[in-house]
Amino acid sequence: MLAAGSGNGSSLVCGIDEAGRGPLAGPVCAAAVVLPGDFPRELLGDSKKLSAPARDRAMRAVYSSAAAWGIGWASAAEIDEINILRASLLAMRRAFEAMCRRFAGPLAGAATGEPGAGVIPPRGLTVIVDGRHVPDIAVPCRALVRADSLVPEVMAASILAKTARDRMMDRYSWLYPEYGYDRHRGYPTKEHRDLVLRLGPSPIQRMSFRVRP
Repeated sequence: MLAAGSGNGSSLVCGIDEAGRGPLAGPVCAAAVVLPGDFPRELLGDSKKLSAPARDRAMRAVYSSAAAWGIGWASAAEIDEINILRASLLAMRRAFEAMCRRFAGPLAGAATGEPGAGVIPPRGLTVIVDGRHVPDIAVPCRALVRADSLVPEVMAASILAKTARDRMMDRYSWLYPEYGYDRHRGYPTKEHRDLVLRLGPSPIQRMSFRVRP
C-alpha cells in the first residue's frame, strides 16, 4: 500500500473509483472516500480480489469510520447518451460532490446548493483516481493506474462502488427476475447474453453496447 495521506492535518487525500464500466446493463457507480489517520487499513484490498465476507467487513468499516464518503451514479440511459467513459467520470464527479457535502470538521467547506453548485471541497484536499482519466472537479486530481490495489483511499472507494452497485443490481433482479441480475450483475456472461437475445433488452439495458451470442 501507498500511504497516500493521513486523513487529518493540512493534507487530505480523497480516493475515487468506479464499478460497472463493462456490463451490458445497469448503471455505473462511483465512490469517493477520505480516510482518517487511524482507519484500520489492514481491512482494505483490491475489491475484485477480496472475498465477499472480507469486502463486506471493509465496506461496513468505511461507512462507519471514514472521514467522509460519497456515492455517485450514472444511469444506463446516460451511458447511452454520452458514452461509458464520460458517464464514469460523471458518476465520479457526483460521488465527489456527495463526499464534500458529508465532510465535517475544521477543514470542511460549504455543503449547500444544487448538485455541482455551491460545493466547496475540504481545504488542503487532493484526489487520486484509479485509471487514466480524472473527473472535472476543482481540486488537484491525479490519475494512477492500479490505484485500487495501491492507495488505501482508492481501495476504500473501490469497495464502496462495487458493493453499492452489486446491491443495486440485486434490487433490479427483484423488478426483472427473468434477467438474473442477482447472478451476473449485468456483466456479459454467456447466461446474460443468451437471455437478452431470447427476451430482448430489459428496461436497464445499455442499448449502445453490442450483445453477441
